[in-house]
Amino acid sequence: MPAIDTALVRRLLRGQFPDWADRPVSPLASGGTVNAVFRLGDDLTVRLPRTAEDVSKEHRVLTALEGLPVAVPEVAALGEPAEGYPWPWAVHRWLEGEPALEGRDAPARDLAEFVVALRANKVDGPPAYRGRPLTTVDQATRRAIEELSRTDEPFDADKALAVWAEAVDAPQWTGPPRWVHSDLMPSNLLLRDGRLTGVLDWATAGLGDPACDLIAAWNLLSGTPREVFRDAVDTDDATWVRGRGWALSMAVIQLPYHRHTNAVISADARYVLTELGCRPAP
Repeated sequence: MPAIDTALVRRLLRGQFPDWADRPVSPLASGGTVNAVFRLGDDLTVRLPRTAEDVSKEHRVLTALEGLPVAVPEVAALGEPAEGYPWPWAVHRWLEGEPALEGRDAPARDLAEFVVALRANKVDGPPAYRGRPLTTVDQATRRAIEELSRTDEPFDADKALAVWAEAVDAPQWTGPPRWVHSDLMPSNLLLRDGRLTGVLDWATAGLGDPACDLIAAWNLLSGTPREVFRDAVDTDDATWVRGRGWALSMAVIQLPYHRHTNAVISADARYVLTELGCRPAP
C-alpha cells in the first residue's frame, strides 16, 4: 500500500473528484489510529482508513438518527480504492471546533444532553462496538493490566483489578439496546466557546448497553463536572459502574501499546488511570 500522505490524497481526488483536486490539502494532527484525516480547502476533510473499514456505515448511521443537539459529520462524497490505496474512503464536510482536552473545563451538561438524546432514538441500527457485556473483554483487560504492571509506568495493578472486578460483577443491562456512540474520547468531541458543538467518528456507533457512553466521565471530566454529568445523564448505579469499567479497560489496553508512539492516546489513558485511583496524580 502506498504511503498515506498529501500526494496520495491529491492523486485520489484528481482521479475521482477533479473539482476538488486543486484545493489546498494538509494533514490534520490527531490521536486517532484508525483513519488518516486531511483538511481539504476550508470546508471539507478527506478521511482515509488505515485498515479495512465500511466508510459508508457512518453515513447510514447518521442519516437514521434524529434530535441530536450537536453537529455530526456529513458525507460529501465516497471514494473508491485507487492509486494503490486498497479501501473505500470519504470526503466529509468540515466541522468547526477544537478537540476537547482531558482535565480541562468541559461542558458536562452538554455532554449529558448529547448522550441522552442519542440513546432516545428508537430506529434500528447495527450492534455497537462496545455495546457488549464487559465479560467479552475480561481476558484482554486482565492481560493488559498484567502487561502494564511490568512496565515502568506508575500503576497500581491491584487497584485496577478491583475496579475491573466491581464492573464485571455489576448487574448487566437488561433493558432494550440503546443507541451509543461507543467512542467518546476527548479527540472526538469538538468545543467552541466552552460548549460542545460537534461529535466526530461514528464508525463504532450502534445499539447496545448504554454504559459505554459514560467513559467521558473519566477520560475527560473530573470531580464536580463528573458528578454534574452523572446527575444530568440520569443513569443507575450498575450502569455507572460498568461505564467506569469500560473507561478502565480502554485505558489499560491502550497505554502499553501506545505509550511510546501516540502522545494523545497515552496522555488520555494516563488521565483515566489517575482519575480511577490506579495511578498517582502528576
